[in-house]
Amino acid sequence: MVSTVTTTTVSTVTTVAMAGSLGLLAVVTLLILLVQKEVIAVSDGPRAKVFVRALNIAIAPLLMAFGMTMVVKVLEVLR
Repeated sequence: MVSTVTTTTVSTVTTVAMAGSLGLLAVVTLLILLVQKEVIAVSDGPRAKVFVRALNIAIAPLLMAFGMTMVVKVLEVLR
């Protein structure tokens, strides 16, 4: 019984730590892509416009993940 509880606790702590790391990775990736988009948006070339559209495809899901992460963090603080 104690072995099962200990194993479950270690598994849960590892999963929570991994989720936090993935959230941080998503936020850093989002920041990098947003900066890259702004730098490329200054160019007037047709290839730059295509690249900005491609970056929008990558940025949209990361913005949703960022929003969900912030909602979870705010709810943790409010509890």
